[in-house]
Amino acid sequence: MTANHRGADLARTFDVRRGFDLKRAFDLLGGTALLLLLSPALAAAALSLALTREGPALRRRTVAGLRGRPFTMLTLRTRSPLAALPMLLHVVRGEMSLVGPCPLSPTHRECTGEARRRLSVRPGLTGPWQISDRSDLPWEERELLDLHYVDHHWLGMDLAVLARTLPAVRRRRLRRASARAARLA
Repeated sequence: MTANHRGADLARTFDVRRGFDLKRAFDLLGGTALLLLLSPALAAAALSLALTREGPALRRRTVAGLRGRPFTMLTLRTRSPLAALPMLLHVVRGEMSLVGPCPLSPTHRECTGEARRRLSVRPGLTGPWQISDRSDLPWEERELLDLHYVDHHWLGMDLAVLARTLPAVRRRRLRRASARAARLA
């Protein structure tokens, strides 16, 4: 290998590493800020669930993290967008990212073979699958969105996905409410 190739490889490694450090810093600052801002809502939702339902307020699920390392992901036992609030703890701890591929079970077929490259980044609280009306997409298209993110992510893409997440959640909730009203009519 020539000195130019080694230098290019070193520069590429440095750029990738700097990108991961920048992404991690963004996740840590953003996750901490959101956790502090939303902790009253998280506490109120957990208390409400504990008082109105039998069983624990938190649901535990084992998912594959960075490099396939499994961890127990916590969510609230509700179908509302509040269910994802405990995942901010995983973002702050470094097990998840604000933006990344959909969290999957370690035994999921996408955690093996060619698609295993999705494990080269942390799973995300949101991602391209979240903002693209995932309930309407076939599984194969969701896979492609996740793998495209893995191969091409950068901080600008993360910011764009974050900006589009709340409007996408609102659109989905409005569609569900309209469908429910149509069934009742």
